[in-house]
This record gives sequence, structure tokens and C-alpha cells, in this order.
Amino acid sequence: MSFGTLGLFAVSVIDSSIIPLPVPGSTDLLLILLVAHRGDPFLAAIAATVGSILGGYLTWGTGSKGGEAALHRYMPKRFARRLTGWVESKGTLAVTIAALLPPPFPLMPLLLAAGALGVSRRRFLISFSLARTFRYALVAWLAATYGRAMVRVFRHYLAGWSTPLMWTYLGLVVAGVLYGVYKFRRERRQASAPQPAAVSAN
Repeated sequence: MSFGTLGLFAVSVIDSSIIPLPVPGSTDLLLILLVAHRGDPFLAAIAATVGSILGGYLTWGTGSKGGEAALHRYMPKRFARRLTGWVESKGTLAVTIAALLPPPFPLMPLLLAAGALGVSRRRFLISFSLARTFRYALVAWLAATYGRAMVRVFRHYLAGWSTPLMWTYLGLVVAGVLYGVYKFRRERRQASAPQPAAVSAN
């Protein structure tokens, strides 16, 4: 909140990336809170949209470079099979629907699948950008219209828990980022490690 639209931009990048956030829909939540506290809804919607597009593009790029191996690396096999079939049959429509649907619909696995299964950069960026623009414009409008009432309800019922909730959330975010970095570095070490030579039977 204290970083304003810059903080919203950072959260939206992470929210659409392969780094897990502890609360689904963190970008939507922060966007509502900022606008409800007299933030500019137009600038907030732009920050959320641009950050989400950047994070989504990085996730698509991870899938594009890693291929189907990236799907098995970041997702359970049974889940990967379903997404693979859906993306193969629907293509950019699957990307558009995923970008529009609210949490807890899983966005990151589908973006990985789109990259791994050959959805082109152009088609991905067009469909994802249009869907995210519509979604966050709608959320910003709802926040400008009803956000203050929501904040009043929050203050009435949860005001005493705001500080513990904030520190818990930040702690989980840091833990998620550190885990993502650790996993990335471990996979790079495994990929660069020399493979044992095959022993031929005589």
C-alpha cells in the first residue's frame, strides 16, 4: 500500500509469474485497496495490467524455452495432462479465458502450457493483454464504486488483525520468492552437472 502503483505493479508481475504468492488474486485485492483509499483508478488499472502482461509473458517464455519438460517441472503430471489437452484444443481461447477468470482459477500453469505447446508470441500477447486490460479495468471500476464500503467493513471486523495479517502475508511472499530462487538455482546446477558416462556391457 505504501508503494502505491509501483507496489501494485511489482505484485502483479509476481502474481502472473512462476513465483507462488500465498493469496490467490493478490493483484485484484491490492488494486481494490489502493482505489478504495483514493488512489487513481486509471493509473492503478494500468499498473496492474502492464505488470500482469510482463509477468505472464515471462511465464509463457519459460514454457516456450523449456517445452513440455517445463510443465512436468512446475506441475503435477495429472494436472499437466488436463491443461495440455485444453490448450491444444482451445489455443488462444484458453489463454483468454484464464486471464479473465478470477482466482482461484490457476493462471500460471496454463501460461506455461501455452508457451510449451506452441501458442505464438503474437497470439499470446494479443489475447492475454486484451483479457487483462478488460479484467483490471472492471476491477478498478468496481473498487471506485464500492471500494470504500468494503474498507469500512474490513475496518469494523478485522482492524485489530491488520498488522499480524500484513506481516504474515509478507513473510509468505518472501518465503515463496526464496523457494523459487532456490528451485531455479538447483535446476540450473543439475542441468550443468556432467552426466555419468554409460557403461557398455562386454
